[in-house]
Amino acid sequence: MLRAFLDFHRATLAMKCDGLTDEELRRASMPPSTLTLLGLVRHMAEVERTWFRRVVNGESIPLVYSDTDDYQVAYDASGATRSEAFAAWEAEVEHSRRIEREAQSLDVLGHNARWGDDVSLRLVMLHLIHEYARHNGHADFLREGIDGTVGA
Repeated sequence: MLRAFLDFHRATLAMKCDGLTDEELRRASMPPSTLTLLGLVRHMAEVERTWFRRVVNGESIPLVYSDTDDYQVAYDASGATRSEAFAAWEAEVEHSRRIEREAQSLDVLGHNARWGDDVSLRLVMLHLIHEYARHNGHADFLREGIDGTVGA
């Protein structure tokens, strides 16, 4: 069930970006916000990498877009392209799926250094569902502002 909901939200983010040009994907919502659909895709690549590879799998790797752990860098999509952003995001999603598939149970623990606590794979999956759901709400408004498209 967790996998299905997480994949639903991943697919929703991709759907919100379907049919748009790079320029449209980089269009900001409204001043003073600089949030864009492409920035959300880049951000979710960081989220996938952080929670599955760094926390659950214990990999000592930099973020996708920052080697100084600056999570805000991903939101800046001013020079980004669909192909670059989606390639990074899709690669991280595949790593996440592999880690989840290979886990012995949802009770597998990883360490979240930012929280200073161990967390289960179950919590990580729930956290990502929450993160995608929140950002998919942002994506709804961004897409509507670009071309009027609304809905699932």
